Amino acid sequence: MCCPCCLCVSTSEVVVVERLGKFDRFLSPGFNVIWCPCEQHAGSVSFRVQQLDVRVETKTKDNVFLTTVVSVQYQVIREKAYQAFYALTNTQQQITAHIYDVMRSQLPTLELDAVFEAKEDLALAVKNALQETMSGYGYQILQALITDIDPDQRVKNAMNEINSAKRLKFAIAEKAEGQKILQVKSAEAEAEAKYLSGVGVAKQRKAIVDGLRTSIVDFSGNIKGASSKDVMDLLLLTQYFDCVRDVGSASHCKTTFVSSSNDGIRDSLIVADAAKLK
Repeated sequence: MCCPCCLCVSTSEVVVVERLGKFDRFLSPGFNVIWCPCEQHAGSVSFRVQQLDVRVETKTKDNVFLTTVVSVQYQVIREKAYQAFYALTNTQQQITAHIYDVMRSQLPTLELDAVFEAKEDLALAVKNALQETMSGYGYQILQALITDIDPDQRVKNAMNEINSAKRLKFAIAEKAEGQKILQVKSAEAEAEAKYLSGVGVAKQRKAIVDGLRTSIVDFSGNIKGASSKDVMDLLLLTQYFDCVRDVGSASHCKTTFVSSSNDGIRDSLIVADAAKLK
């Protein structure tokens, strides 16, 4: 004797009804009635998008062990709800096995640096392999993502040190180039300053010579019998007295004037020694 039993089905799901152990029908979302005990609720199939995160540990071509996290988003195909419910005992275990197979066959062919660059290619390879297999079981693979690539901590530290060394080398090269530019500019400025100083000294000496020439001409013209040598001696004597005056008026200057004759040099040294003893 069968009696009606009420059953409510949630949105985005269907309920599998079996009659005497054999599949009978799917119940759509909403209010439904089944005849107990001839009919029974065998289970439900959800059409919501589901996500499975799988951690895969393997090594690369350069023998670096790393752990990758693969996230797979999948969904039941409405037209294949029967296969999705009855074909597989554990859907997630099936997907995990295929992810392991793809990742452990692809990663050993790549070096560590290439793994980070080929992340999109690896994700596409996982998606294509799962799509080909799982479509026969009533599932469609919406997306496969490589969400994390985690090498051993010691490898990460070594990579950071290599990167730091490269940046330090670049910084030292740039600093040296800057110092080189400063030295070159300083040398150019010094050369320019010396050139201008030489031009100034040359102009100064030319002006002195022109002045002396004019003085000699004027002196010779105004005083009869005076030769050019007499004028030059007078000018040198005047410059000598000017020099003595400047030396004597400077408080920080200590100078001893020695005669040019041999006897004069000897007498001057004796006087200097006597001054020290006092």
